[in-house]
Amino acid sequence: MPDVNAQYNVAKPGSLPVRLATRQRRVMYERFLALQKPQAGESILDVGATSDDTYESSNYLESWYPDKGAITACGIDDASFLEQKFPGMRFVRADGRDLPFADESFDIVHSSAVLEHVGSNSTQQNFVRELIRVAKRGVFLTTPNRWFPVEFHSVLPIVHWLPAAQFRAILRLLGHRSLDREENLNLLTPAQVAAMCARLPRVRAMKLELPTLFGWPSNIVCSMEVGGPPAS
Repeated sequence: MPDVNAQYNVAKPGSLPVRLATRQRRVMYERFLALQKPQAGESILDVGATSDDTYESSNYLESWYPDKGAITACGIDDASFLEQKFPGMRFVRADGRDLPFADESFDIVHSSAVLEHVGSNSTQQNFVRELIRVAKRGVFLTTPNRWFPVEFHSVLPIVHWLPAAQFRAILRLLGHRSLDREENLNLLTPAQVAAMCARLPRVRAMKLELPTLFGWPSNIVCSMEVGGPPAS
């Protein structure tokens, strides 16, 4: 079986799944611009930068956003090469579940396709809480829709609709020894994301969108307006 890369993905660069994912990430980038409306001079934190640079849409925010100096990127693996690739931006090696930044350090916090990789549902909620903590006015996050018929990371059809234990057993049987653990892959439904974000402090307004692929909702986009005092 193909190796699982640092993006928890088995698809080969340039393959059809990767080309389709790039298309969807372009859609989500445009939704980020439309929903968060970043202004000149505003700072952006991108949580979840990856050391794997083999896909066209790897680290898409750093690649596509024109003002590189506005971006601070962070991730659990070493993506410091991004500072040379995109002069002006800054990389900090950090875990999104415990960010080394003060409250409201950035105007906008962006995180794409990371939420499904941080662990249990309670850990996922704490991850979103941490994004909100360091944001001054907005948080934008995306994650794959569990109800899409193809699971993006393993490129397997339907089996991810099974109960989690059975899905992980199949991944183990196929040799995907990192994807079979909850701390590395825990898929979410739109209802779960909506409930997770709505109950967090400092969320003033939330908009949930479901970009489609071949007419089927493939991803979950959650854009939040945040403000008020940090949670104690």
